[in-house]
Amino acid sequence: MAKTIGAFFSLYLATLILLLSSGLFNTYLGLHLTELSVSEVWVGAMIASYYLGLVLGARYAHRLIIQVGHIRTYAACAAAVTITVLVMVLNQDLWVWLGLRFIAGMATVSLFVAIESWLNEQTENASRGIVFAFYMIATGLGTVLGQLVLGLFPELNYGPLVFVAICSVLSLMPIALTRRRHPALQVPAPLAWRYYLARVPMSLTVLFVAGMLNGAFYGLAPVYGLQQGMDNRQVGVFIAVSIAAGLVCQWPLGWLADRVSRVKLIRVGALVLVLLGVPLWGWLHFPYPALIAFAAVQGIVQFSLYPMGAAFANDNVSPERRVGLSALLYMVYGVGACIGPLLVGALMREWGSGLYFAFISGCAAVLVVFIREQRVTGDHLSADAPTQFVPMADTLQNSHVMAVLDPRVDIERDVSHDPVALQDPPAEPAP
Repeated sequence: MAKTIGAFFSLYLATLILLLSSGLFNTYLGLHLTELSVSEVWVGAMIASYYLGLVLGARYAHRLIIQVGHIRTYAACAAAVTITVLVMVLNQDLWVWLGLRFIAGMATVSLFVAIESWLNEQTENASRGIVFAFYMIATGLGTVLGQLVLGLFPELNYGPLVFVAICSVLSLMPIALTRRRHPALQVPAPLAWRYYLARVPMSLTVLFVAGMLNGAFYGLAPVYGLQQGMDNRQVGVFIAVSIAAGLVCQWPLGWLADRVSRVKLIRVGALVLVLLGVPLWGWLHFPYPALIAFAAVQGIVQFSLYPMGAAFANDNVSPERRVGLSALLYMVYGVGACIGPLLVGALMREWGSGLYFAFISGCAAVLVVFIREQRVTGDHLSADAPTQFVPMADTLQNSHVMAVLDPRVDIERDVSHDPVALQDPPAEPAP
């Protein structure tokens, strides 16, 4: 294990630094705009623009890597992220910021495509599980630390932006100085959406709702905390606790998901989110410790929806089609993450901060209504179902390449690049 960690230490370190800076920035942006009395709609639009860049960048980053290679792509995109942050220091026009956040989103996800495809190409099948686990730890730890670092900036001036720019440049060093050989080039899988829509409609619903919830969380949860009387440090802890709880509890939830009905777990979790949000709709006031407890429970359930929905989808798709499935799941999730903050921003502007948790209850209620065991026919169940649950750091920073690191996926056998028929022949039984 130590040898594996050491072999990819430079990539893990770059990942941690990047997530630290992006996690800090997303929270800072909501707090800073709220302090300037900017409408919540603008806050949601900033996050939505960034996530739109993430989604589109995940599809186009491979073309850049094919043209100039992984290291040059990483260097150029890290420079682009740094430039967008520094321009925001020089120009405070919100429309300019909106465009810069879109560019930063495309550049940021390109950084992760470069790292993840690098990891995938140089990882042996026997060690993919370990490599994947430590990559997820690096992403989760970086995001949590980004929230806590916010406490070092009691005043919401442009100091955090300078710190983010420093981190973007700093992440270049472990990549530029790595001794690992240059990775081979890869081709992204196409989005055969009709095929997968016919196979896994409920899973796609779960991923879309999860995207709406998590996009709203990263954009508007800091604003909610500020409007509840928290200071900057408390808001950072509020966000960090939710992310950390969701990350840590994925392992016991994953163990349970491999042994009971995943549909039932998703529905029970959604019901918990519905009930959790009701006391926080705005008619009751809770002290800070109680809000931290609410945040922990929210994170446990909310951040398990993406990996749970992905595992359920993999149960119903043959192994040789799973890389293409991963690409579509990421895309559907990203579209939800673009819509969620826009809706929540509009609701909070009109009716106050309590509408943030009303939105959570409403989204969860959709899952309670539509995700039912009675609707599972089992017609497309894969021969290796239930597939092993794999925890995922659900930050949306990571591209669909993350799923290729999943030890369930055999890269040599995957045929996602081949033409897709609505009815594939059944997969050969596992030996």
